[in-house]
Amino acid sequence: MNDTNNSEKCCGNCDATLAFWLLRGWLAVRAILAGVEKWGAYKSVQKPVLDASGQPDAGGAVLDLKVKFYSLANYHGVPAALKSKFENEVLLPGFALNLFDKLLGPVLILTGLMLLVGLGTRISLMLQGIIYIALSVGLILINQPDGIAYLGIHLGLVAGALLLAKHNKLTLLKKW
Repeated sequence: MNDTNNSEKCCGNCDATLAFWLLRGWLAVRAILAGVEKWGAYKSVQKPVLDASGQPDAGGAVLDLKVKFYSLANYHGVPAALKSKFENEVLLPGFALNLFDKLLGPVLILTGLMLLVGLGTRISLMLQGIIYIALSVGLILINQPDGIAYLGIHLGLVAGALLLAKHNKLTLLKKW
């Protein structure tokens, strides 16, 4: 009985701490990679078809492959297909769309890094929650129910992480 009590005292919050670390890690990686993807694009590359011996096809056949690459010139916070829909939405001011388009990628990366290293985890979680709400509003306005539900799940994960934040053991700023 005594060993059980000591075990509970020692690791009583271990489950909550581990749950928080998992949420923190997932939300951090999700935000960082979503931000980085704002600089991604695809280009077509032609590769020769190789025969069984590994030599280029004698007939000169080629494959068109799409290759992903990242560049500062590729940046689009809001995908072009959605941006045109947003531009036609009267409830979404143009300045807000432009601001969101410019800041979304960097803010996702910043909040993800903050969360990953434990620098103001509550602040970074709150900012991510606000981002997901803002993204949801945009998708509601252009009637994208699948994306709205997807972002709702993200918001629920952020809320869960905020509830577990008191169990955070690895942080640079405990209060924030």
